[in-house]
Amino acid sequence: MASRQIILFQPSDPEDASAGMVELGSPGSIEQKLRAYNIAADGGKGALGTISLYGPGLVIEVPSASDQVNQLMASVDDEETAWPVLARICREQGWKLMDPESGRTFM
Repeated sequence: MASRQIILFQPSDPEDASAGMVELGSPGSIEQKLRAYNIAADGGKGALGTISLYGPGLVIEVPSASDQVNQLMASVDDEETAWPVLARICREQGWKLMDPESGRTFM
């Protein structure tokens, strides 16, 4: 089964997800935030310019080439396990999810 790609971001206007994005933070601060959700690096080298963070049913790619990050890419391998984690992250951090294929925004 192929993994599903999901973009995580924080809209500048929570009522209008199309209004643009605010910065999520630095790669290091994002890594710290996600540790509370059992998402962390495994110590291996990620792809050039990214940090790979592994969590329940998903892998989140954090761009490491810039000081501030606007969005993250999550590869969901096990939806039954990953969706509760993603829902909690969105609820607690004020983030949203977007399906890059359809452009649909949710949570």
